[in-house]
Amino acid sequence: MTLDTRTLLPIAHHAANLAADIIRTKAPGIITTKGDRDMATEVDYAVEHAVRDFLSRETPEIGFLGEEEGVSSPGDGLMWALDPLDGTANFLHGIPLCGVSLGLVDAETARLGVIDFPFLDLRYGAAEGAGATANDRPIQVSETRDLRAAIVAMGDYAVGSDASERNRPRLALTQELAARVQRVRMFGSAAVDLAWVADGRIDANIMLSNQPWDTAAGVTIAREAGATVVDLDGSPHTIAAQATIAANPHLIADLVNLTTHTQ
Repeated sequence: MTLDTRTLLPIAHHAANLAADIIRTKAPGIITTKGDRDMATEVDYAVEHAVRDFLSRETPEIGFLGEEEGVSSPGDGLMWALDPLDGTANFLHGIPLCGVSLGLVDAETARLGVIDFPFLDLRYGAAEGAGATANDRPIQVSETRDLRAAIVAMGDYAVGSDASERNRPRLALTQELAARVQRVRMFGSAAVDLAWVADGRIDANIMLSNQPWDTAAGVTIAREAGATVVDLDGSPHTIAAQATIAANPHLIADLVNLTTHTQ
């Protein structure tokens, strides 16, 4: 379908309001184990149900993909992608770096995003061509030009039966970054990583993974704030990408080269 995605931004913000209220007020409840050291809380499911139901009423022509229950409607070219509680482990430990991440994907490209961190009172939003905001304040990426002055966030290490194999390049990358950048950070939330690149709080983010519910919202927000977001080979990022590398334009080439070297 052809649509100016900016018209959907108020709807996405309303959905984020519903989600943030649940995250802020509901106890974790029963923990559901999804795999090795991977879990979902009752809050994850409550948010996904509330947002899916709201969006199915407001935008029935748009598909929906949630982290916890998958695709509930196929849509017609456009798809909402929701992580109901990005940073679940943080949430369970009382770490405030967690929140809802709602993106809109057109074919394989992220076009709109809203991220809310309820315990930080911080809301990010963007639609393609409309710029990015934090609490309605326009934001842009940092101007850092030298890796030695850069703070770079990394995605979580892998868990599961093949974690050792998957973590080899992650650990190699961590070692290379530690030798070259000012500081390496691991916040435990893809939404935090990408939103804070957009807001200039950090200079870059590297995730050697890519799930649309994790990245769709943050990729749009980062791009609209001036970041370059690419796959492992430096090609433009899509939901089919192998990795998610986001940085201000001055740093992206060096980070892609460094990341590729460790794979």
